[in-house]
Amino acid sequence: MDLKAESEEMVDSFKRPVPIEVFASRSTLHGISHLFTYERMCIKRCLWILFFLASLGFLVLVCVDRVQFYFQYPHVTKLDEIATPLMIFPAVTFCNLNSFRFGRVTRNDLYHAGELLSLLNGRYEIRDTHLVEESVLETLKIKADFLNFKPRPFNMREFYDRTGHDIKDMLLSCYYRGMECSAEDFTVVSETMVHVKTIHTCKLAL
Repeated sequence: MDLKAESEEMVDSFKRPVPIEVFASRSTLHGISHLFTYERMCIKRCLWILFFLASLGFLVLVCVDRVQFYFQYPHVTKLDEIATPLMIFPAVTFCNLNSFRFGRVTRNDLYHAGELLSLLNGRYEIRDTHLVEESVLETLKIKADFLNFKPRPFNMREFYDRTGHDIKDMLLSCYYRGMECSAEDFTVVSETMVHVKTIHTCKLAL
């Protein structure tokens, strides 16, 4: 009977949680052993509690401040300003998806570059007629009629210069160094598949 009672007491002791004072005395957390002791409330214990709460509050305050700072998405912008007595305006490049004016495309252009322009297929037939507007489709049918048509020599550079957009149609206002300028002050440099407008003495405003 005694052995059974002792075994039951040992099982109960294992089931019962360890007192907070025992845990605090064995913990390596700095100061916790002074907070939870077997001693009664004293000045030393009160001071340790105040220090611990103050440290915990400061930690929470810093964490909240850093989280708020993170959600502000801070960024740094660096700007270097250089003064110059004479400014040479840089070149301007137009990257226009509508590189050609359909009204300037001729029947000879369609014959040689219709497939390149995605207007005709390899059999000189109109592609995707259901995607073309009716007014454009009628004009395209007339230009794509190659019956009894005798093609002439084709030059891609001449095609770009003729069907490309003219700066006179795009230039709305032009002022540089307080003086008014015009499209004649621009130099157009044409390259393969690219139109570059080089500005010499004026500013382009669209």
